Amino acid sequence: MKTILHYRTLFYYDGPHVFEARDAIGGHYIAVMVGFEPPDAAGNAMRGQGERCLVAGVAPDRLRLFRSGAIDLRSLLLESVPSEHYLAAVDPAIDQPLRLERLRTPLADSDFLPDPGFLLYDRPAEDHVLKEARERNNFVIELVTEPPEAASRHRIRVNTLAGILNRVQALVKYACRAVIGTERRQDDDMLDVVVPASAGSFQVILEASNLPDLLGGHDLGRALPRVDLLFENTANAGATLAVVKANRGHLAGAYLKLLRFLVRSGTGLRYSWAEPAFDRPVTRSVSRVDAGRLVEVLSTVDRLASEKVTVEGAFERFNRSSGAWGLLTEEGRRTGKIASGGPSLDGLQVGGRYRFHCEEEIEEIDITGRESRTLYLNRHEPA
Repeated sequence: MKTILHYRTLFYYDGPHVFEARDAIGGHYIAVMVGFEPPDAAGNAMRGQGERCLVAGVAPDRLRLFRSGAIDLRSLLLESVPSEHYLAAVDPAIDQPLRLERLRTPLADSDFLPDPGFLLYDRPAEDHVLKEARERNNFVIELVTEPPEAASRHRIRVNTLAGILNRVQALVKYACRAVIGTERRQDDDMLDVVVPASAGSFQVILEASNLPDLLGGHDLGRALPRVDLLFENTANAGATLAVVKANRGHLAGAYLKLLRFLVRSGTGLRYSWAEPAFDRPVTRSVSRVDAGRLVEVLSTVDRLASEKVTVEGAFERFNRSSGAWGLLTEEGRRTGKIASGGPSLDGLQVGGRYRFHCEEEIEEIDITGRESRTLYLNRHEPA
């Protein structure tokens, strides 16, 4: 018996009401909740909890049109292949495989078709960023830059493109951590390039690596307003400085690194982002000239990009000439240096447990996106 798996929820009302599904070979399906199976002669409900859905195999391009709000649900179902119409019992755990049973009557003659006019969005998307977000049913961000090499021909240097993408992803990552308050190993891969470039100014479309939650929300959508504040008034260095100071730490550091890279590359940056439910995208920008002014101002702020970190573990080693030290923690070996004017480590016992209070700084990002972090010790105490 053919089975499919829930892929992403498109419409939620007290549970996934309309959702997209995939089969084992990547076939696309639309599933619509249609109520409960009437009990049989013995009074037994359909397998599972009795709730069931109508399932239809659909063409990917038509599914994209439905996700964008260009066609209604009834049209999508009626255009599907008649041999790919099914019913399925729905397990309360939506991530369980759905076993398909072929629909015995033609869909057009059944009671399962929704009324005409069911659209995912009331208004059509007029902006292409919002259109991309709706068609993908995901968070989308567009980057637009005009480096010197794009002046005569539509091109961008590899190092410039990689540098902008890596620094934008770092900025988004630290905004997400600042807002959501979590640090996950997969945070380094939060965005995927889905449209490499468009004509005119060099444009790149990025999509969130992970799909939204069942309610259609996304961590990136909750974090981007923090990034928007940094780019709110880039022509006013004083106002921007106040916002950046309020976001001291790795987020401020990522912002400053992006600005420095734009200055070195001789370009400004504009970005727009949207989630599927938006009426219009959010757009912010910084010019090359304003980026230069901001770098001058922000670079004068002491320890703008550092964050306080406490490390606890067994004292392993200390190099008196370089000031390098190492602690063996539950997460593994952590190393660092003594901060300027920091404490002496003379007298600490190898193997003894200590608590090191440090400031963590992130060095410049290389072309691969890797960050080099350094812990600077300010004080220590027995653990």
